[in-house]
Amino acid sequence: MHRFIKTVFYIMALPLAVILLILLHAHLTLYNPPPQKILHQEVDAVLTNHTDTFGLMTWNLGYAGLGDDMDFFYDGGRQVRTSRERTMENLSAIGQFIQSHQRLDFFLFQEADQGSRRSYRIHMPDSISRVLPDAHLAFGKNYDVRFVPVPWYAPMGRVLSGVLTASHPKPSEVVRYSYPGSYPYPGSLFNLQRCLLLSRYPLTNGKELVLINTHNSAFDDGDLRKKQMDFLKNLLLDEFEKGNYVIAGGDFNQCPPAFKSQFSANVFNDEKVMYIPGDFLEDWHFVYDPAVPTNRRVVAPYDAETTKTTLIDFFIMSPNIKPLSVKGVHLGFRHSDHNPVLSEFVLL
Repeated sequence: MHRFIKTVFYIMALPLAVILLILLHAHLTLYNPPPQKILHQEVDAVLTNHTDTFGLMTWNLGYAGLGDDMDFFYDGGRQVRTSRERTMENLSAIGQFIQSHQRLDFFLFQEADQGSRRSYRIHMPDSISRVLPDAHLAFGKNYDVRFVPVPWYAPMGRVLSGVLTASHPKPSEVVRYSYPGSYPYPGSLFNLQRCLLLSRYPLTNGKELVLINTHNSAFDDGDLRKKQMDFLKNLLLDEFEKGNYVIAGGDFNQCPPAFKSQFSANVFNDEKVMYIPGDFLEDWHFVYDPAVPTNRRVVAPYDAETTKTTLIDFFIMSPNIKPLSVKGVHLGFRHSDHNPVLSEFVLL
């Protein structure tokens, strides 16, 4: 009987010991970025002509692992990653699309992996630098966890990812800003440390074009997104009050104010969907294409007839910028769970 009790004790204690070891490892390797970090600085940056017409792209690349074949456990599916072959196919197709638009001036990418298990250790910044060889690249890390233990049946393991800004004009400065707030413990040990990447481009009229690449929180109750948007609003207004031209673009994980879909009856509109308030930034431009969805639910592989979609990828431009065009490019979610958005603008 004594041996039986000891055996039962060890069987019960083993899972607890494993959990404690995982938590200890997460604490010891925790990525804890500062509020601000300068990633690039150049005193004598070449001035950009303020009278030019500029082209801009934003695209959440889904780390080349969330193509139309995927359902994802975080979104209610079961899969953790697609096959290596499909990841490489996605990566190649993403590169080809970017290369076909290489004449654009600015590129805002999100979920760019470099060394994650979920994407078979691919290095997306290197891949993008090969298709945009003349562009300046800046990478802002927002996910750096040595071992993500979920889901229990196939842990994600190592994740290293972030936002990536590429531009043909060379910035004078690029700064990573940490967003406020975090997930409750212990989820905060294994989740993203959200950030934005701010790039400054000095202009021939003595002002600056300030370009912000953002990837806001998802899968929260809205509290984190509100804190992040308040932080972003203050930053946008501060730069605009200095006389600068300001653009924020990326994956906001929220719909623009008063968004009305023109693309499908299958728009997801439940408790997980948030809208930016209508009075968030008065007189500023929310630039998006209401005819094309930018994001899909990944609860099941993509089906054009039944998959729910929405629009959460767009641009916010200051009043001294005139957007000339905006176009969502529907790629059928073949190689990412997001579609790219393109825009042209001029400075007033």
